[in-house]
Amino acid sequence: MERLENDVLLVEFDKRGAELQRIFRKDLAQEYLWNGDPAYWAKRSPILFPIVGTLKGDTYFYEGKSYRLGRHGFARDMDFEPSHPSSLQIDFMLKSSATSLQHYPFAFELTVSYALEGNALRVSYRVKNPSTRPMYFSVGGHPAFRLPLAANTRYDDYYLDFNEDEVKPRWPITKEGLVEKKSEPLLQSSHILPLSKEMFFRDALVLKYLTSSLLSLKSDLTDRGLDVNFGAFPFLGLWAAKNADFLCIEPWAGIADSVDSNQELVEKEGIQVLDGQEDLEFTWVASFY
Repeated sequence: MERLENDVLLVEFDKRGAELQRIFRKDLAQEYLWNGDPAYWAKRSPILFPIVGTLKGDTYFYEGKSYRLGRHGFARDMDFEPSHPSSLQIDFMLKSSATSLQHYPFAFELTVSYALEGNALRVSYRVKNPSTRPMYFSVGGHPAFRLPLAANTRYDDYYLDFNEDEVKPRWPITKEGLVEKKSEPLLQSSHILPLSKEMFFRDALVLKYLTSSLLSLKSDLTDRGLDVNFGAFPFLGLWAAKNADFLCIEPWAGIADSVDSNQELVEKEGIQVLDGQEDLEFTWVASFY
C-alpha cells in the first residue's frame, strides 16, 4: 500500500488500478472514503479508462474492426507503476501492452497523479499518445465518499450544492448501462440537489455540460462535508449502490453509449482525441472539512 501524508490528511493507494483506498482527516478523526464493503460495492475509487461507462453490446468499431471492452475499461484492473516526484505527490503510470492492444488498438501512457494541498487532494489524469496517429479515448474518476459523515445524521440529511444555478436534466441509464434518448427533469433553475438513497435505485444520475465547476456535499446538521472541483470535465455522474452508505461523485471526460449508438469509436459522444505525440490532462480537486 502506498501513502501520502501531511499535517491534515492521510491518503492511501493501491497500485492495482492506482485506486484510492483511504482519505482520513487527522485533526477531525474523520474517514471520507467508502470502505469497499463487498456486500454493496467492493471498489472505492476506480480509474475509468479508456472508456467511461458501458459500450453498446460491450463492443465498438474502429477502422472496420470490432473490439470488446467491459464497462469503464481495463485500467481499474491493472497494476500501475508508482513513483514519488515529491513527499506530497505520488504518480502512477500505466502503458499500453500486447494485452491492452487486443482490446484497444492504441499506444498510450496514462499517468494518474495524486497530490496533497492542505486539506485538499488533487487528482490528475494525464493521457499521452506516444504514436504518430490519432488516439481516441475517454477517462474519468469514480470516487465513493462515505455518507453520512456524522454519527447523528442520516443519508437524506445531506444535499449537493452546485456553485451555479443549473437548468439541467438527468439522462437515465437503461438496465444494460446505456444512456436513454430522452432526458428527465432534475435541476430547475436551482443549485441545490437533495439526496436520498432512492434516487439511485434506477442507476446513476448522468449530467451533461454543467455551468458549475464545483459542487459541495453538505448537511445543515453538521459542519462535516467536502467540495469537489471538477473543472473542465464535460460530464458528471452521481451514483450509489442500492441502499449503500456512500455517494460517488464522478467527473467524466467521456460517457456511456446511447441506446441508438452506431458503436463507431470516432463518432462516440464525448470521445477525446489526441494527435501523435500529444498529451491531455484532466484534473479534479476534493477538499475535506
